[in-house]
Amino acid sequence: MSEEIKKAQLNASVAPEAFDWDAFESGADLYGAEDKAAIEAAYNQTLSKVVENDVVEGVVTAISKREVIVNIGYKSEGVIPAPEFRYNPDLKVGDKVEVYVESAEDRKGQLLLSHKKARQLRSWDMVNAAFDKGEVVKGYVKTRTKGGMIVDVFGIEAFLPGSQIDIKPIRDYDVFVDQTMDFKIVKINQEFRNVVVSHKALLEAELEKQKSEIISKLEKGQILEGTVKNITNYGVFVDLGGVDGLIHITDLSWGRINNPEEIVSLDEKIKVVVLDFNEQQKRIALGLKQLSAHPWDALDPDLKVGDKVKGKVVLIADYGAFVEIMPGVEGLIHVSEMSWSPRLRIAQDFLKVGDEVEAQVLSLDREARKMSLGLKQLVENPWENIRERYPVGSKQTATVRNITTFGVFAELEDGIEGLVHISDLSWDKIKHPSEMVQPGDKIEVVILDFDEANHKLSLGHKQLLPNPWDQLEAKYPAGATVEGKVTSTTDKGATITLEDGTECFCFSRDLVKEDGKTAVVGETLPFKVVELRRSTRRILLSHTRTYAEAKAEKVAAEVDTTKKAVKKVNSSIEKTTLGDISELAALKNKLEKGE
Repeated sequence: MSEEIKKAQLNASVAPEAFDWDAFESGADLYGAEDKAAIEAAYNQTLSKVVENDVVEGVVTAISKREVIVNIGYKSEGVIPAPEFRYNPDLKVGDKVEVYVESAEDRKGQLLLSHKKARQLRSWDMVNAAFDKGEVVKGYVKTRTKGGMIVDVFGIEAFLPGSQIDIKPIRDYDVFVDQTMDFKIVKINQEFRNVVVSHKALLEAELEKQKSEIISKLEKGQILEGTVKNITNYGVFVDLGGVDGLIHITDLSWGRINNPEEIVSLDEKIKVVVLDFNEQQKRIALGLKQLSAHPWDALDPDLKVGDKVKGKVVLIADYGAFVEIMPGVEGLIHVSEMSWSPRLRIAQDFLKVGDEVEAQVLSLDREARKMSLGLKQLVENPWENIRERYPVGSKQTATVRNITTFGVFAELEDGIEGLVHISDLSWDKIKHPSEMVQPGDKIEVVILDFDEANHKLSLGHKQLLPNPWDQLEAKYPAGATVEGKVTSTTDKGATITLEDGTECFCFSRDLVKEDGKTAVVGETLPFKVVELRRSTRRILLSHTRTYAEAKAEKVAAEVDTTKKAVKKVNSSIEKTTLGDISELAALKNKLEKGE
């Protein structure tokens, strides 16, 4: 018998010693109607008042796989389906929970409670409170959706983005379905009542603590063991037990590698050395190659400049190729050391990655760990006996390799190139060498001069042809009269074309005709050859001189005739008077003036 019933008996003034236990056990009615009413009233006072559709707090009294029994202080306990507590897998007997009173009694007299509805009624307030305080909440991952997961938090469906599930990239979201996890509410949309949660935020906070602890204990040169966490094209990230460090690709191996996967693999445990770290930025630089001796230390001590070495081309740039003569030891073959040809080329024209080559050591610096190599030194220098094979003045056939504004570079043989200056291409004046030749054309040249020290060769092409100016000089000597046509004019003068097509030039002052007008395009006139200039390849003409010189010659002839007449008169006069002399003097003056 419960304590409550005993208290009710005392309140009803029933003496314990007068109580007949035998009659009670036989089922006899021991109390009258008044006693029963008093007892029932006393019992009801011990029970809580239950208001339907209200949220009250209860105590878990029993837990099974299907049900959770909750006592809210009512005359009967409520039974709640276990799935309503799936967000809290740690639920145990004695825990206090909030429940919603659906009905004080159903048809069977059972108290109907719901934990889910209680959470739904209080959920929005609880979500906002947790968000404001930054509290950690538990949530049940219900299902996977596009871009993330749906999580039940306080009865509200919250969105968990895929990027916020874990620190590491997640390949399979399904492993988190039906899991209860801790979350942090990171965003709330009050208008649409949308909630975004993050599990990654909790991990990051914990990770930051671990990072600070680990970095505070780091020292440069310290050797640690870690796990390869991620491999990129620029290096490897290693998990050191809560904090990541980066091994740059250049610190993976003393030799040159194209991909870090050539050295390590994902999830591999490796030993690394701490090269540097930054406590503020939480960055750690690690090295793997530093755990082994540098290959340069194992280089043959007898190797010297001038020796021959063999190796494999591991990298090519426009300026040269890097040759690995042993793992971790490389030498550079500059493009200028690949061929005796002075023509500017790129390294790809000679070598490619993977080629096995033999080269000569040109320089060796063991302290700086640098070496330069040469290919052309292993073949004969074509410039050594250049004058014997290509004497000055000899005629040769060359191939046009390059054209510039100042001339043409022509190749006599591999490694021997010369320049045909634009002034040595043609006797005629040209604006650009491309008017005569194109790359790849064969051209006849004559050897003009050498510069063995600088590997320079001067060639000529026009020297193989007769100089047309020799003929023009003989045909049009200075002072000769020619006939030409005005074909074009400029501010300075006009171009005059002669009968044989030779183009000459006449200044504007020399274009004035005898009538005072200036000759115009289309007119054909006589001209005097003023000058033939070989340096500028130009013949100067003048029309004005054709009539000015004739007029001057006529005047000179008349003066000469007058002088002869005066002389004759003077000789015929034997005697003269003073007056005669005066008259003769006046006549002489008139004659000299041409009157």
